[in-house]
Amino acid sequence: MKAETHPTYFPKAKVTCACGNTFAVGSTSEKIEVEICSSCHPFYTGNEKVLDAAGRVEKFRARKAAATTKQASKKKAK
Repeated sequence: MKAETHPTYFPKAKVTCACGNTFAVGSTSEKIEVEICSSCHPFYTGNEKVLDAAGRVEKFRARKAAATTKQASKKKAK
């Protein structure tokens, strides 16, 4: 290997997750911050978190309910 062409390798780089979990990995960065790790990711934990920003699910259900009532009233009118 040529000198000064490769980055510095940190065998015990500290990884910090947003959930508070910390662990060590080998990396070229000394400190790594992540949003999701294996301790809090729904795929690994089996817990599904449904995030409903601004009531989008309720808005969709309301539109769907309104559309079905319109269709029912149109069928009755004919």
